[in-house]
Amino acid sequence: MKLKKINEALQNALIEKGLTEANQLQQETFSTIKSGADCLIVAPKGSGKSTVIVLNVIQQLVCEGEESPRALIIVEDKAKVLAMEELFEQLGSKTDLRVYGIHDKGDMEYDKNYISTGIDVLIGTPNRLGDMFTTAGYNINRLKMFILDDADPILKLRHETKIMRISNSIAKTQRIIFTEQYTDRVAILADKMLLEPFEFDFGENEEDKESEVEEE
Repeated sequence: MKLKKINEALQNALIEKGLTEANQLQQETFSTIKSGADCLIVAPKGSGKSTVIVLNVIQQLVCEGEESPRALIIVEDKAKVLAMEELFEQLGSKTDLRVYGIHDKGDMEYDKNYISTGIDVLIGTPNRLGDMFTTAGYNINRLKMFILDDADPILKLRHETKIMRISNSIAKTQRIIFTEQYTDRVAILADKMLLEPFEFDFGENEEDKESEVEEE
């Protein structure tokens, strides 16, 4: 995939998966996300948002590092957690990154014990992440990326308070919001959570659809 200064191990994994050409979303957001800036990215279903999240997290973290998480990704439900884990397994196959997903139907005590052994990327639902951070008191001082995926359906379930509580507990990190629809709820959350964000809006049209890489 032709992206400027992409990590070689990540590049090889992308090629093995058949992703040899970056689509518009991947091409236009890569450098900005890599710079560490806050971002608000509006893009339609099937545009490859999950791929953008995973390849940028791998690019930023590169290899196994701290015992505490360095990337935190909030997704809608168990299915999204499992899909994101699978995509990390595919694109991160040539790295040592430790990725773990938690959701409302999981065993919280097991999750706590596993996370305490040391992970790099934590993926989870708003409810479970909110409960974990309230009761476990994880060290998030090393967190480099805080990402909200599919913001619109998550906010329709009124999870703003949980998301902001987690965000406010992080002193300094890159914050990124992905959404299919730019709604009033998304706008309000972005205003509260993001610092001088770069905004990307990818309209859905027939030309874009032909060049899109399907999202996992």
